[in-house]
Amino acid sequence: MSTINNLKESAIYVHIPFCDHKCIYCDFYSIITSDNISSFLQSLKKEIKYYAENYSPNRITTSIFFGGGTPSLMQPEYLEEIISSIAENFNVSAEAEITMETNPGTVDKEKLRKFKTAGINRISIGVQSFNDDELKFLTRIHNSKTAIETLHIASEVGFENISLDLIFNLPKQTKRMWLSNLKQAIQLPIKHISTYSLTLERGTILNKMVLDGKVTLQDNDHDADLYETTLDFFENSDFYQYEVSNFTKPGYECKHNNVYWQYGEYLGLGTSAHSFVDGKRWWNYSSLKRYMNEINTNGNAVANYEELSPEEFHNEYVMLALRSSGIKLKKYKRTFGDNWFKKNYSYFKKLENENFILLDDSNIKLTKQGYAVCDEILQNIL
Repeated sequence: MSTINNLKESAIYVHIPFCDHKCIYCDFYSIITSDNISSFLQSLKKEIKYYAENYSPNRITTSIFFGGGTPSLMQPEYLEEIISSIAENFNVSAEAEITMETNPGTVDKEKLRKFKTAGINRISIGVQSFNDDELKFLTRIHNSKTAIETLHIASEVGFENISLDLIFNLPKQTKRMWLSNLKQAIQLPIKHISTYSLTLERGTILNKMVLDGKVTLQDNDHDADLYETTLDFFENSDFYQYEVSNFTKPGYECKHNNVYWQYGEYLGLGTSAHSFVDGKRWWNYSSLKRYMNEINTNGNAVANYEELSPEEFHNEYVMLALRSSGIKLKKYKRTFGDNWFKKNYSYFKKLENENFILLDDSNIKLTKQGYAVCDEILQNIL
């Protein structure tokens, strides 16, 4: 890996589709099988070579992110081979953030140590809850004890950059139960927390359970109350909010996610992975067999693509910027001009007076109160 100056920063996402269990709420592409693990690796390496030859060389990769599925289900040597292939074919920064999504129950101390040796320097652990009843409802394979042990072990083997995910607004979850999760989280050796509201996705097991009347979700008012509880909680901690759902200690913002939120370029590899380069978005086939067949035939597995119109490009840029670190006005005006800004200026001043945004000559950024009504603000300006 080498650091190359004056290049456009970009990220690489690698989707590992293999899983040992399908959670009821998950709508990401995953398969519960050990078949084709070796064949998938060979196809992935071919896809890497294809894009190395067809992807503009004036870029430097600052982030590699292994998602899934369950990347931590793989052997460390498996991910090491992928990292090596990427490093051989792309300009990868010596300081690149290399993240692996990790499920408690799929790793032990020795395996985590080997993942670190393989090149993983950041792990995102899918805890979701420290309440065993909630974990059973979500059909996670771990319990709270295993989750806590995994986080401590990850720190012991030398992972400094550790993130965890939590889900709120589960059925029957009270404010006290949610606060208990947050209090437990910040006592652990972590630098970053992602908190997500439980959402109903078409095609999931949870969706069918709701349709069949077996599960009743809580209403939007309760969801909003738990979200505001989250904001209040972190306001009094050493974590700060840098995106609608993400909180971090200073210096540990997720580089990979920032590429998305700052409308940077990213290349997606593997089943169902999405890419965004030069204003064009494309996505791979989800089916593993179709993916491998397409790679062997064409070198890529692109299922479809879209080129964004100027209006779509603008609206996505504004949405992502406001949801995260704010609209950098100098960059915005250089890219889009200032007609839209002038048109909405009086509304921005109104939001500033009501303490929903911070507005100055360089930036428009949501406050804590603004994050809570982010969707409404976006609807009014886009």
